[in-house]
Formats: sequence, structure tokens, C-alpha cells
Amino acid sequence: MDQLSLVIILLAALIIPLAMARFKLTLLPTAVVEIIVGVVLGPSVFNLISESTTLDLLKDVGVIVLLFLSGLEIDFSLFTKRPRDLSPLEQKEAVSTPKYSAVQLAFMSYATIVGLSILLGFSLRALHLFNDVWLASIIFMTISLGIVIAALKEKELLSKPFGQTVLLISALGEVVPMMGLTFYASAYSPDSKSLWLLLIILLAAALLFWRFKAFFRFFDQINKSTTQLDVRLSFFLIVTMVTIAKSVGAEGILGAFLAGIVVKLLQPHEETKVRLDSIGYGFFIPIFFIMSGVGLNLRTLLADPATLILIPVFLIAYFVAKLAVFPVLKLRFKTGNAFAGTAMTTTTLTVVLAVLQVAKHLHKITTQQSGAFLLAAIITCVVGPLLFNKRYSAEAEDMKKTRVHFIGTNLLTVPVAQQLAKGWYEIKMYTDRQPNYRAFNSEVDVQLLENLNPNDLVEQGVFDTNIIVLGQSNTKENYRLAKAAKQYGVPRVIARFEDTNILDDRRDVLSDMGVEVYSTPDVNISMLRGLIQSPSTIELLTSTDSAVYEVALHNRKYADIQLRNLPFIDDITIAQIYREGRFIRPTGGTPLKLNDRIIFTSTKQEAPRIRQELGMLN
Repeated sequence: MDQLSLVIILLAALIIPLAMARFKLTLLPTAVVEIIVGVVLGPSVFNLISESTTLDLLKDVGVIVLLFLSGLEIDFSLFTKRPRDLSPLEQKEAVSTPKYSAVQLAFMSYATIVGLSILLGFSLRALHLFNDVWLASIIFMTISLGIVIAALKEKELLSKPFGQTVLLISALGEVVPMMGLTFYASAYSPDSKSLWLLLIILLAAALLFWRFKAFFRFFDQINKSTTQLDVRLSFFLIVTMVTIAKSVGAEGILGAFLAGIVVKLLQPHEETKVRLDSIGYGFFIPIFFIMSGVGLNLRTLLADPATLILIPVFLIAYFVAKLAVFPVLKLRFKTGNAFAGTAMTTTTLTVVLAVLQVAKHLHKITTQQSGAFLLAAIITCVVGPLLFNKRYSAEAEDMKKTRVHFIGTNLLTVPVAQQLAKGWYEIKMYTDRQPNYRAFNSEVDVQLLENLNPNDLVEQGVFDTNIIVLGQSNTKENYRLAKAAKQYGVPRVIARFEDTNILDDRRDVLSDMGVEVYSTPDVNISMLRGLIQSPSTIELLTSTDSAVYEVALHNRKYADIQLRNLPFIDDITIAQIYREGRFIRPTGGTPLKLNDRIIFTSTKQEAPRIRQELGMLN
């Protein structure tokens, strides 16, 4: 019977994502659907799956792997403000930056969640609805980081201030409840030991990090296709930390969570994360979610009048605990987005499942109460993303175009500026030459400068830009302005150097400053060589329909996919791939890797769509 139940579970785990893709069920997270399917297949409806020792063991492993991957998701560098000297440009822009940073808003928001959760815990006890104040508080302050990340990825918000703020709140919504659960379990477990022994877990995590901190540097030097040493290390850390946690009277899931953090701090490759996700979400975690649904016997739960009261009470409590996030987010973001962010933080499931499992082991919660908490949590995972998707719209700060300033107007720079102005760029051109100003003022927006003194350029805002292009023919002038622009803090400086003698003497200085250099002779030589080697090159370079583009692959959807299998491969031609410091000449069987820089040609109509698809941060 165990084997048959496992076959049914694995078949359901296979069919669920296929059915969701076929019927476009994007509203519900996969985890929620898996729990619902578990309810249907369990004693609540068809009774095709029954709990057993084997399935309970796989379920326990599933929650351990889930908490490990949750720890692996958290990027603690987001919580730290990097101290450094600001450039003059950054100091100037800091005046107009919002008063509250993403880190400040996140901590303020989560502080309100903690306060309201504790208040709700006492309120439920006063109303004789649930007597364990601290267990209720821990449950109400949880947030499902995985569901939040999925929603933010879909809207490409992870790199934007709003997305970072909601992400940090959600990260706290996993870290803080896990810490609280650890102390709770240590205090109430019959096997609990002195709380100071919990420090042993942290000490063990620190020692393991120190021991393996050079692992991935060595890992690059060996053949790992058959050994999978990175995966072996990860499971060694999981088992070690779980064993230590249990030996000091803590819960195993805390050890798994800390193991995920240790692996994260070791800075694994993206391929390692992909493999670990494959093992977790491909086998263990679906079993955990489906078995959680199997254990939810709705016939018994809904037959109890007390449970029918608890479900809406707990659901309201989940929402009320996050209400004060709204005014905090409104300090920086518009009203609709503050509401959307608040709605997203109400989603809670994964940590709730872990907390409920621990509470059951400690006999601190009844089956009816556990079922009510879980059903209410499932509803939040439906309502939260729905409200988020309905109310979110782009912030004004996210809609700013990339500023590009040109110094020098000539037959080379003006056509480039005209073409860029049609895209997502804000273009300004400057010149100190009257003839050039008169020649091109009718073609583009050109501002005539009295001189090219760097101090005067700073005062006139010429250096207040994301990219500055020094396109004059005067090499010495471009070198002087490039140094001044970099000292002022312009992120990207592109300078024209026609005098190769000056360029050779100062190439190292320019490289150290980060100045990007080009020269007309080099461009012409490269073009002619390309024309000889590839006769169609000149057609490509001079075509008004096609152009060469570059994009960094951030979309995990296309990681490890062979080029021939890309859905839009017929619309582009991939010339080269830049990976880990070297160029790769691709073939149809070349698999893409995360962070690859893909150089391709395409029509100007198709290129923006393809760049957005490949570069989507998820």
C-alpha cells in the first residue's frame, strides 16, 4: 500500500504543473494546488492515499529540504548598508533620493507585524479561542518567502526598490519566526536542554562555513560531472546541522534552515542552486505538500462547529497582523503599491506548515486547530497574490530612462544619438563649437557650451548622467574630460581616442579608471576584417532593419536549455556567448547558463521583446 500511495503522489506531482500550464492557472501557487490535490486524494474525498511510516519519513525529509532551500534563498547582503565614500555625483543625487531606504522600511514594517501578532495572540487567549499566545504569535508573523519571490519575479521587481522592500519584509518573515520557533520548541519540548546549548548550533554553522569557505574555488578545478560534489556537500551540511540541532534539543528544521544559510554564504554557482532546486522541488517537497493535504481531513474538521469558527478568525488574524505595513510602505511608495505590498505580505504557508508540524510533535495544538490554521493560510495564498496583481503599477522612479550625454556633435555621434532617442534613453548633446552647433541643432537637441572646463561642466549638469560619450576628435581633450567625469562619479564613460600613441601610453590608466575606449580606425579595421571573413557583415552593420544586441541571461526559465530549443530561435542569430571571462562560439546544442552575455542579431522590432524575455530577473 505504501508503494501504491507513493506512485499516486508522484503521478500527482507530475500532472499538477502540466495541468496548471495547460489551463493557465497562474493565480494559485503550485504549493497551494499540491495541498488541495492532497486533500482530494486523501480521506477527505477519495481516500486513495493513506498515511504510513514511509510517507511520513519522506514528508519529514521534504520539510527539511524545503527549509534548507528557504535558507538558501535569503540574501543577507540586502540587510547591510555598504559603507563607502560617495562620489560628488552620488552626493548630489542623494539629496533627491527618498527619505527611507528599503532596509529601513522593511525593518519598520516587520516590527509592526511582530507587535500586532503578539497582540493578536493575547486577544485570542482572552476570547478563549486559542490559548497558546506565543505559538499563535509565531504563526501570524510568518510570510511565505517563496510565494513572494515568485510574484516579484513575474513582474520583474526584484531589482527595484519596491520589490527589494517587500522581499526584505518577507525574508524577515521567515528568519524571525524560525528563531522564535527554536526558542519555543526548546522551552516546551520534553527533551529540551538548556537554552545556551542552542549556541552550539550557531557555532557549528560558523565552523562548517569556515571549513568549506574555499570549497567552490577548488570545485572549479576538478571534474565534477559524475561526482556532483557540490550536491554532496549540501546534503552533508543538511544532515550534520539537523543532527546537531536535535542533539541539543532543538528542531531539525532549524538545522536545515541554517545549513541553507551556510551554503548561501559559501557563494555556490547558479548551477548548484539549480541542481538543489531540482532535487527538492522535483521529489521531496511535492511529497511534503501533498501529504500535508492528505493529513487535512476536511470531513472531520468541518463537522466540528468550533473549527468552523476558528477558520475565519484565523484568516482575519493573518490579515490584521500585516495591516500596519500599509502606512509604512506609503512613506515611500504610492497608495496602490503600498496596498499591493501589504497584500503580498499576508501570504503565508511554508513556515506555517513547519510550525504546525513542530507544534504537533510537542502536542501543543489539536488536529482541528492545526487544520484551521492551515486552511486559513491557504486562503491567504489565493487572496494575497490576487490583490497584489490587481493593484500594483510601476513607480515613477522605476520608469526613468537611462541618461546619455554626448560631448561632441559630428557625423559619428549625431546618428547614434538619434537612434538611441527612439528607445529607452534620455539623450542630450553638447558642443563648444559654433559651426557644429549650427550644423546639427536642427537635427537633435544640442546645447552650446562656452568651454569644456570640467568645473563649468559640473555646474551646468553635463556630468549628471548615467553614461557620458566623449565623441570629439581631440584625444587629449577626451582624456582630460574622461578623468574628470570618472572623478565626479559618472558610472560609464565612453571616450574616443584617435591618437593611438596617446592611447597606448595611457591605456592602463584608462582601464583602471573604468573608461571604455574606441577609435574610428579600430572600428573600420574590425568592420573590414569582418567583411572579408563574413561577407554579410556589412549588410548587417548598415541595415536599418537589423542590428547587433547584447543581453545578460537572468531568466532561469532558459538556463540549461540548448540554443536550438529556444522558442524564438528563428527570430535571432546568436553570434557569441561571453561566459566566465571567455567567448564561446555557440552551436545549436550549446546550453545557456545563467549570467551568460549573449550577443545576437535580430530585427529592431523583435529585439526589445527578446532582450526583455532573456534578461528578466527571476
